[in-house]
Amino acid sequence: MQAIKPEDLKAKIGQSIGSSDWTEISQERINQFADCTEDHQFIHVDEEAAKMTPFGGTVAHGFLSLSMLSKLAMGVALALEGIKMGVNYGFEKVRFVQPVRAGKKIRGHFTLIDAIEKKPGQWMLTYDVSVEIEGEEKPALVAEWLTMQMVG
Repeated sequence: MQAIKPEDLKAKIGQSIGSSDWTEISQERINQFADCTEDHQFIHVDEEAAKMTPFGGTVAHGFLSLSMLSKLAMGVALALEGIKMGVNYGFEKVRFVQPVRAGKKIRGHFTLIDAIEKKPGQWMLTYDVSVEIEGEEKPALVAEWLTMQMVG
């Protein structure tokens, strides 16, 4: 994460803050997510049946791709100096544009689009995020992601 002083946030609004490293979405990861969420739809976990779909094989759950944002943000997101904790606050929008096929790699592209001090020492940061799929034209998803950081 990139350390930044709260008073320097406004200057970062509208700027790309970076792109993450690539992360593979393996069939094992998809199966583990299916177990955690109890969503075992065949397009995610049955490799033979999924070959007969337009996807040509298994695909990650959209929510798996979305849940990867925390990991993807680790190397590039802004961390306010003096941070005590950070939490997910929600989303203004999320669109699943294209499924991620098993074995593909993804990476996130992050742009800070807003920073508001909700209460003293409590900052809400809003990111425009696009999750790229290696070798694909369309992203897996696009979102406006809200995070909250508490400093003190």
